[in-house]
Amino acid sequence: MSARDEVLGRIRVALSHDRADPPRPPVPDYRTRGPADPGHLLDLLAGRLADYRATVRRARPDGAAATVIAALAERGARRVVRPPGLDLPGWPATIELVTDDGQLSARDLDAFDGVITTAAVAVAETGTIILDGSAGQGRRALSLIPDYHLCLVRAGQVVALVPEAIARLRPDRPLTWISGPSATSDIELDRVEGVHGPRTLEVILISA
Repeated sequence: MSARDEVLGRIRVALSHDRADPPRPPVPDYRTRGPADPGHLLDLLAGRLADYRATVRRARPDGAAATVIAALAERGARRVVRPPGLDLPGWPATIELVTDDGQLSARDLDAFDGVITTAAVAVAETGTIILDGSAGQGRRALSLIPDYHLCLVRAGQVVALVPEAIARLRPDRPLTWISGPSATSDIELDRVEGVHGPRTLEVILISA
């Protein structure tokens, strides 16, 4: 008998004995809903995004457009791309705004100074923004290739927990989950940003 056969034989004998299962600790309740206060959720999301090294701005609905323009001006952006369905009134002539028609190549998208999108939902506790490719969000390449992503998130789109976000999403949509700028670390834990997505994420949180 080989050593392998002996080991497997002992395992079979051990498994064949009737033994009472050891006591198991109680499983904690799995949270499916969190706080619903919009102000609290926006504050929590802002803090989580900051932890991920994203830049966060706050705006009221009537000041969102001005906040977008101010963010791009500080960035020095002169040519940006947007998805179909994103309306940006009062756009300045100093910044070229191109609407993605689906025909722009990866090289074309990489040449823009940035991209502006909205979001489908955001998770406050994890600092995650989710895009589903619908109007105002565009195809996945649009938010992954340009080096700078400016994302508009409205208070009504923010939930506390991941299960609440899942309940709002359609499983047949192309989902992009974003938790801060694109980043990775090598074996020595040296952080490198912009490897597989935007190096810079800026989020404008729009209050109710």
